Amino acid sequence: MILVFSVLLLLGLCGNIASGGQPPSTSTPGALNYELPTSEYETQDTFNAGIVGPLYQMVHIFLHVVQPNDFPVDMIRKLIQREFDFSVDSKEPENIVLALKMVYYEIGVLICAILGLLFIVLMPLVGYFFCMCRCSNKCGGEMHQRQKRNESCRRKFLAISLLLICLLMSLGIMYGFVANHQVRTRIKRTQKLAESNYRDLQILLDETPKQIDYILAQYTTTKNKAFSALDGIDSLLGGRIKDQLKPNVIPVLNEIEHLATAIKQTKVALENMNSSLEIIQDGSTQLSTNLTTLRNSIQKSLNSSDCASDPASKICASIRPELSNLGSNLNSSQLPSVDRELNSVNDIYRTDLESVAKRGYTFIDEIPGKVRNQTVAVIADVKQALDSISSNIKNVSQSIPIEEVLVEVSHYINDSNSYFHKELPKLEEYDSYWWLGGLIVCFLLTLIVTFFFLGLLCGVFGYDKRATPTRRGCVSNTGGIFLMTGVGLSFLFCWILMILVVLTFIVGANVEKLLCEPYANKKLFQVLDTPYLLREQWQFFLSGLILKDSNINLTFEQVYRDCKKGRGVYATFQLDNVFNISENFNIEKHTGEIIKELDNLNVNVDNIELLDKAGRENLQDFAHSWKDAIDYSKYLKEAEKSPTKVDLLAFASSLEEKANKLPEGKLKQALKTDVQNIIAIHQQQVLPLQQSLKYVKARDALKQSVRTLERTSDKLPEKVNKVISSLDSAQNFLTTNISSIVIGETQKYGRTVTGYFEHYLQWVLYAITEKMTSCKPMATAMDSAVNGVLCGYVADPLNLFWFGIGKATMLLLPAVIIAVKLAKYYRRMDSEDVYDDPSRY
Repeated sequence: MILVFSVLLLLGLCGNIASGGQPPSTSTPGALNYELPTSEYETQDTFNAGIVGPLYQMVHIFLHVVQPNDFPVDMIRKLIQREFDFSVDSKEPENIVLALKMVYYEIGVLICAILGLLFIVLMPLVGYFFCMCRCSNKCGGEMHQRQKRNESCRRKFLAISLLLICLLMSLGIMYGFVANHQVRTRIKRTQKLAESNYRDLQILLDETPKQIDYILAQYTTTKNKAFSALDGIDSLLGGRIKDQLKPNVIPVLNEIEHLATAIKQTKVALENMNSSLEIIQDGSTQLSTNLTTLRNSIQKSLNSSDCASDPASKICASIRPELSNLGSNLNSSQLPSVDRELNSVNDIYRTDLESVAKRGYTFIDEIPGKVRNQTVAVIADVKQALDSISSNIKNVSQSIPIEEVLVEVSHYINDSNSYFHKELPKLEEYDSYWWLGGLIVCFLLTLIVTFFFLGLLCGVFGYDKRATPTRRGCVSNTGGIFLMTGVGLSFLFCWILMILVVLTFIVGANVEKLLCEPYANKKLFQVLDTPYLLREQWQFFLSGLILKDSNINLTFEQVYRDCKKGRGVYATFQLDNVFNISENFNIEKHTGEIIKELDNLNVNVDNIELLDKAGRENLQDFAHSWKDAIDYSKYLKEAEKSPTKVDLLAFASSLEEKANKLPEGKLKQALKTDVQNIIAIHQQQVLPLQQSLKYVKARDALKQSVRTLERTSDKLPEKVNKVISSLDSAQNFLTTNISSIVIGETQKYGRTVTGYFEHYLQWVLYAITEKMTSCKPMATAMDSAVNGVLCGYVADPLNLFWFGIGKATMLLLPAVIIAVKLAKYYRRMDSEDVYDDPSRY
């Protein structure tokens, strides 16, 4: 059934296809993951015996002791080659050797069978002669008990021994009942197991069209993914080109931007410095002039004749040293103009580095848009090619006659199912006969053991120590009669029971050792896989039957192993030797059209000159001409000074105090006038200058400009030289590599688009060859037939049955002997010896 089913199904599935046998790539492009839909099968591939498992294992151990030899692979091969026929040339040495090997392998079973046959033959004869002997008042048939020593100990020993034997027999009978019940219940499960396997096979048939539909549907998914990549060519291709250029261009543009910002800030700072210096210089010049005039006026007064005589001379002498402090504290000569530096900065500022950076950024950002605009026509052609491939794949799928084959195989499965249900009542009828026969056997043994138990019960509890053998009670006498009844039934039925035990033992033991065990350890497959065994002309039977080529190494063991793993029927049965799927699912054939269209992609990213020659010369001139020689601390120091060297009010107060000490005269009047002028200059010039918002702002602006200039112009020539070097490097990179980058990224983009379909087609090959139409239900059906029904449902209960019944039947022999001896102590005798002390017994 399995072979026919496989052939029919595979002929339909693979009539136009052959194996690629390669699993899909592990690096799935664009996160395209395919998972072929599979179904859950309900039939278990392992069979658990349940609570009776230890009993079956016990029987297996016994069989291993009886038959410890390994499975005779070579002997079975020779038997199959001879088709189990020994009638021809049976006296040939080869046949004799083979027969001896068979005897050697079966020696344990033969010995047990011979012992059983001896039991069958001897027990009726022994029973016949024993009966005759008893009728002749021999063999314990004489109803007279002689007085012997240790009668009590002998009686107790015999009773205990019989009790133990009966318990062991009861255990064997229980095994028989359990085995008989297992056969009946397991056979009833056969229908459920068979229906489960049929449902799994039907699921397999129903699953195959769904898998094919899924495979075809995934092309649409793949095509949509490719369309998405084509529509996003600006971000995928253009973005990749942009990403390749950015690491070498953007840092340079950022440097240019920072340099432009620094130059702009330097220019503003220099302009602010000049403006501030002019404001400070104007105020300080006028103040210096007025203070000089005032100092000259005081000096003139002190040089007059009024200062020649005392005490005026001393006062004038004290005033003269202080006149040197009467002047402006601001020195414009200490704050030189920065016009030269400002002119140098203005020259480089006209280069407009900000526009250079902006032009570079724009060039980088416009690359994706250029790519999209240049590839509109090619993208449309690629999409058209993808649509044509979709039509080809659909045509291939429609050419596979899957529906007709599935219908045919489904009819075959339904017919097989109908045949099984038709024959199942016969199996159940035979099972009923077996079950009834097993019950009769178990009840016969139970009846015998019951008589023994009743005999022990009545004999032990009815025995009276004070009674003599002729005066024993009714209960004790009944116990002896029960024991002898059990003995009679034993002789009557034990040989019949042993016949059944021998027959079931020979069948069950050989089924276990020659079928169940070698099937479990796969040695049976080794026999079936022997070249030229099942058919002389075929090296490998399966490949000759299915593939029509017996030289292909297709074995039963490999097929079973692959099916057990859930592998697809295509790979399992190596149908790549017959059918070729690469013709219809050829990767190069389908992707070739896409590659051909993608070869027409011609993306042109024009080169750009980041900085022209004139701009570069300006930067170089600036780097050579800029002198960072401004004494920033001097400017800051001058900006912090007060307008005058001395406090004018304090100087005026001191001068007025000294003038008051002079005698009245022109000198005193002149000095007081000078005091008034000093106060006037302080109020009219110094205070307004100090409080002037313009002056204060100018001074603060000067400070701020100096600090800004100190920060921005720090190593400005080095920065300019670095930017020039970076610009040259970036420009050289663009000039040298932009074409190769565009070509390389275009090729990568093409491989990305075609990679979707290569991955899809590889997966299709893998899915069809390895996964689609898993033959696991076939292996499960075989396991159900052999491990389940034959071994688990039939052989194991059968072996447990003969083991239990055989054990109980063999124990009948010692039980009969002991029961005969023990009955003498319980039955009422017709005569007796003289008993001096009856209580002693």
